[in-house]
Amino acid sequence: MKFLSKKTILSVLGGISLCVICAFSITKSTKVLSVAKSPNIIVIMADDMGYSDIGCYGSEISTPNLDRLAAGGIRFKQFYNGARCCPTRASLLTGLYPHQAGIGHMTNDPEDSTAFQMNLPGYQGGLNNKCVTLAEVLKSAGYQTFMSGKWHVGYHGINRWPLQRGFDKYYGILAGATNYFNPEGLRGLTFMNEAVKPQGENFYLTDAITDNALNFIDQSRSTAKAPFFLYLAYTSPHWPLQAFKADIDQYRGKYKMGWKKLREARYQRMREIGLLKPSDGLTADDAEEWDKLSPAKQDEMDLRMSIYAAQIDRMDQNIGRLIKSLEKSGALENTLILFLADNGACAEGGMLGGGLKENLETKKGYLLSYGQSWANVSNTPFKKYKHWVNEGGISTPLIVHWPKAIPKALNGEITNQFGFLPDIMATLVEVSGAKYPLTFKGNKIFPMEGKSLLPIIRGYDVPIHDKPIFWEHEGNAAVRSGNFKLICEYYAGKQNKWALYDMAKDRSELVDLSTLMPEQVKIMQKEYEAWANRVGVVPFEEIQKIMASRKK
Repeated sequence: MKFLSKKTILSVLGGISLCVICAFSITKSTKVLSVAKSPNIIVIMADDMGYSDIGCYGSEISTPNLDRLAAGGIRFKQFYNGARCCPTRASLLTGLYPHQAGIGHMTNDPEDSTAFQMNLPGYQGGLNNKCVTLAEVLKSAGYQTFMSGKWHVGYHGINRWPLQRGFDKYYGILAGATNYFNPEGLRGLTFMNEAVKPQGENFYLTDAITDNALNFIDQSRSTAKAPFFLYLAYTSPHWPLQAFKADIDQYRGKYKMGWKKLREARYQRMREIGLLKPSDGLTADDAEEWDKLSPAKQDEMDLRMSIYAAQIDRMDQNIGRLIKSLEKSGALENTLILFLADNGACAEGGMLGGGLKENLETKKGYLLSYGQSWANVSNTPFKKYKHWVNEGGISTPLIVHWPKAIPKALNGEITNQFGFLPDIMATLVEVSGAKYPLTFKGNKIFPMEGKSLLPIIRGYDVPIHDKPIFWEHEGNAAVRSGNFKLICEYYAGKQNKWALYDMAKDRSELVDLSTLMPEQVKIMQKEYEAWANRVGVVPFEEIQKIMASRKK
């Protein structure tokens, strides 16, 4: 990492006075900070995308627009999500651990209003009233608040929908997944608070999400001078695998080298880029043997990965449309853009993916994604996937782009400091001048759990977290404290023993230090247990029993 080189120091010092002025204005009064100078804020989230799936993180998939944001901003090599769609979105939106926000497991399904309502404080199946969303907080600082895309933190009960949780305008899907070409029925589209149908012969959800986001921004320019906050939550590349044929054709045949060779190629690029240290080894292949597949099966797997790549490609094209619009209006310079993914790559559907092949001319694809073998590539060089709290399950790219605030000398830099989802709330509170409330609508609100990333954005190579951060999902548990990470995997009704890793030397989690450092394990395990009790984690066996009893 090259933060604070001689070249950089001069640039950083040049921005300190502005930082001090802003800090003074924010602490004195939110009204002192002119809304005309406050940045627009855009948080872009990809869905079920692996750590190495975009170009600036080592991928062969074409993502020139995300690469541009990275080249003109900062990348985090160690930023963490919540391992799964719902917990991540709850944590991102509220600045809390997901259990505190009421989504310790998942959100209730459109087809079942009580699927994940466990009648436990941390397992409500939707956002509770002990949290505030980014939109609710930023509105207090005069922001216009828009959302376009996937909600997935509350379906049943309109009080849990975007407009009722602080957003001025909304378009997208309230559920977790839908048909990209024809989203209808319970998993269909919502505009504001009303169900709507897809429009146009060439409707594609990724395009429509962007269309509406751009419309919201365009309308805001003519109606108000206040800055805007946009939460742009794409469903790409979450299953079903569906993309336009022209986008798919760009990749057809490129994946017949097989997953092992592709994974090795990504690994080498990641080392060249500087995302990985020499000590960050490549975990063992967790895939079928490519050469043992029949030619027909190899062709199918090439097609699956090509569709997946096309979905990411199309998302990047749409991000390019957003950038172009911001440039045209002169807003790009003072717009803070953050891009990240909600969990690691998806291994659902088995080793070779689920769902039957359909005729793509009828705009149908594969239901349960591209399979574990390709997901192993997407998470290069890490182990495990979505659901798990190993690095492969919780590591996300994080690109931060804000030309007015990031010193030019830092453009393209990669920080080794680590952060996690609640840090985004803390960051946006600081840069916007908003005040995080103690109470909201008569309810006592949990305090923020994160720390502001602004020092990193300003170029200071200092740790953000001096205390441990935690994860729990479906019994999988982890603690990150400094360079140490303690993790316990959950299998078939039981947890494995705790394993300890040194992230500074072994981010791929290859060497378990638990037997060599038993005291460190005891300290971190005790910290985990105290945290779990504080935020309302319930042993996963109990959650499973509740779910099983309802099926009888």
